[in-house]
Amino acid sequence: MVALRLFAAAREAVSEVLAEARERFGDDFVRVLATSRVWVNGQPAHDDRQLSATDEVAVLPPVSGGAA
Repeated sequence: MVALRLFAAAREAVSEVLAEARERFGDDFVRVLATSRVWVNGQPAHDDRQLSATDEVAVLPPVSGGAA
């Protein structure tokens, strides 16, 4: 699992974190993000959600299928 950890003295919104991730991880990440849900600390998040240094942002792509 890749961990994206962004630290700053000021709080940032989810949209700023995702913009940084798009730049850092490129087109493949952008395509996945287009169909994914974003959660913060286990709860659905909106782009304007303010973050602190201890928050966890999760990008959850859609899944299909079942157990093998």
